[in-house]
Amino acid sequence: MSAISRISTNTPWEPIVGYSRLVRAGDIVAVSGTTATDDRGLIVGPGQMYVQARQALENIRTALERAGLSMHQVIRTRMFITDMTRFADVARAHKEFFADSPPASTVVEVRRLANPDMMIEIEADAYAGTANSQTATAKPQPTVKPKPKPVATPASKSTRKPPSKKPARRK
Repeated sequence: MSAISRISTNTPWEPIVGYSRLVRAGDIVAVSGTTATDDRGLIVGPGQMYVQARQALENIRTALERAGLSMHQVIRTRMFITDMTRFADVARAHKEFFADSPPASTVVEVRRLANPDMMIEIEADAYAGTANSQTATAKPQPTVKPKPKPVATPASKSTRKPPSKKPARRK
């Protein structure tokens, strides 16, 4: 296997824009922004955020499987949606795919996507290393509070003038 491998699909956008659906560089895998298109490149579920989110995630799963990976190996998703008021639909679909191994995730509202019928686009990054890439929950570390530094208190001001260090003047 070369240091970098690429997987493309039949979507009409790849040859127009010049990108690959998935790129693997060593143990890191990046899945391009993926929308709700079917095998023919047609948009699935116009006007239905949940249906489009599920289709985009299915397309990501298919790309990962072609590279020999699974959704459990996804470490980050980025979701670009055209209507944040429909976030609950997006969250429900995302959780269905990642409830057992939640990745780091971001959701951002955008004004529009490449086609007016597209409501969501999702990117995913995955780890393809040999380490246990299944669910590994980090144990919380105890909080260690630093020792407080001594606080210098200002010297109290006296009403008397301090003695002068100059020698007294004689007349």
